[in-house]
Amino acid sequence: MKASPTEFRFRFLILAVIYCLGFVAPWNYWLHLDSIRTWQLLAAWPARSGWISFSAATIIVLAFGILCALKGAVLRTWGSAHLGTSVVQGAAMHGEGVVAAGPYRHVRNPLYLGTFAHTFALALLMPPSGAVFCVLAVALFQLRLIAAEESFLAAKLGGSYLAYCTKVSRLWFAIAPRVPASDVRPNWPMAFLGEIYMWGVVITFAVLGWRYNSILLIKGVLISLGISLIARAFLPRN
Repeated sequence: MKASPTEFRFRFLILAVIYCLGFVAPWNYWLHLDSIRTWQLLAAWPARSGWISFSAATIIVLAFGILCALKGAVLRTWGSAHLGTSVVQGAAMHGEGVVAAGPYRHVRNPLYLGTFAHTFALALLMPPSGAVFCVLAVALFQLRLIAAEESFLAAKLGGSYLAYCTKVSRLWFAIAPRVPASDVRPNWPMAFLGEIYMWGVVITFAVLGWRYNSILLIKGVLISLGISLIARAFLPRN
């Protein structure tokens, strides 16, 4: 089932609500569940099994979080640079032509793939039940958004887009480019500005993560979000 135009228009707000629910996990209070963080649980599991020390396990989990945050930032910035920040941030779907440049030569939906990788990083800071809810909810919502976008593009662009879809996977990133490069000049400054939140989360995990304080990391995520909202005022509208 594909997302409605209203869901697409408010997709960032809906994602924000999903993330907030994951962090708060209100059902934990109702069911009287523990409020430990997912990264504590993941680090404690191999340590209790005697495989590695808790300290080493914590470092591995943190490294996983950094890599997920970095993958999300790279994919979204790379995609935004070639697609255009006005399209990425726009409230309506756009379909002026098939963009077969940058990451779009390797995967059809690098922006959604980047968001999903980013979700795994944030999930480490959530209670386990909130992390499971968040990952599943984001995955389901993004699949519905993808279905809506691809249906729109197929109807608008016709054969050229369908031919592109037969060569490039929806979400599996191919190491080698699957199609020839189209003539698109990337706008890297605007792309970094548009994805400044993603890079703020990368810096938060990489710099503050070694203090192993989830509350401090959550504050860094919120600061990154605030900076990104200010940066939106400088992004092109058309």
